[in-house]
Amino acid sequence: MPTTMDFRITVFPGDGIGQEITAPCVELLNEAARRTGGFRLTCTDYPAGAAVYRDTGTALPAASLAAARQADAILLAAMGLPHIRYPDGTEVAPQLDLRFEFGLYAGVRPVRPIPGLPPVLADPRAAKTDFVLIRESTEGLFFSRGKGILDGDAAARDTLQITRAGSERLFDFTFRLARRRRQAGRPGLVTCVDKANVFTSFAFFRKVFAERAALHADIATETAYVDATALNMVRRPWDLDVLVTENMFGDILSDLGAGLMGGMGVAPSADIGDEHAVFQPCHGSAPDIAGQGKANPTAMFLSGAMMLEWLGDRYGNADCLKAGSLLRDAVDRAFAPGTLLPCEQGGSARTQAITQAVRAALDALAPT
Repeated sequence: MPTTMDFRITVFPGDGIGQEITAPCVELLNEAARRTGGFRLTCTDYPAGAAVYRDTGTALPAASLAAARQADAILLAAMGLPHIRYPDGTEVAPQLDLRFEFGLYAGVRPVRPIPGLPPVLADPRAAKTDFVLIRESTEGLFFSRGKGILDGDAAARDTLQITRAGSERLFDFTFRLARRRRQAGRPGLVTCVDKANVFTSFAFFRKVFAERAALHADIATETAYVDATALNMVRRPWDLDVLVTENMFGDILSDLGAGLMGGMGVAPSADIGDEHAVFQPCHGSAPDIAGQGKANPTAMFLSGAMMLEWLGDRYGNADCLKAGSLLRDAVDRAFAPGTLLPCEQGGSARTQAITQAVRAALDALAPT
């Protein structure tokens, strides 16, 4: 814990467009910090990713991992390149290594459309969508990462694992988040998403959920199967509040959530543990547009806002909380007129233009 409010941030620009969206994000984070006062950010870049693996044989160098361990928070842009893979054919993904190394069990994926961007759903109620998906990030089907078994050329097996300890900490985190959302005016309803009608592991997941729910009796709960949840995320997303689910289900549903927002370019995320947290956009490295200045930095900005709010909550710093809210409000204000349309949504707004618009919104919301 820092003795002063000077937070050390380990930054991983990573691969592809990650190299292009990192500097603008750090610039806006420092601007938000300067305009609220009460804390400072010391952001330092470190190498990691597929290109580093290609050049050195190591995707996450020891010095980079040590810096992440010592940091107050980790900001990650994008890692991985489809044409660079490990010998077993899987993609290079040090971001997954960080989750397991630091026990980042709670993957937080907010789903909230940005005002001014074209609506994805025709129903006007969709504009009020504001829910968060909590994805268990250290076990589930991802427990088998690197442990799969091949039976010659006849079959392959990966094992899904759900533990009591992993589920209890996930559910307790979820109930705490739902309680904070209720204090902010949201319903405070937690939905356990599973496939308990088919798989023993998910029946166990639901059983542990019921036990933890009994210890958080002030929070309303319900259960739903993952297939029905996918349907309802499209049919009536405005009725959802907090969803909690297994790793693979969460991986899939979070991309559906990003689609409801308009795409990966506007979808932020965090992977949070008891001692460490990584904040990163949901999108990948997009090598097809790398170096062209087309990358949408919005998801990176919103992930940075989540980082500020997490730091503020963890260290009791009200200015940090204020700065996170300020940056999110600046993103909303920049897009609200409806004239700023990113390239991946058919518009012409490039990295620099979006950054400048958000910076102008910061100036308007918090003049220096």
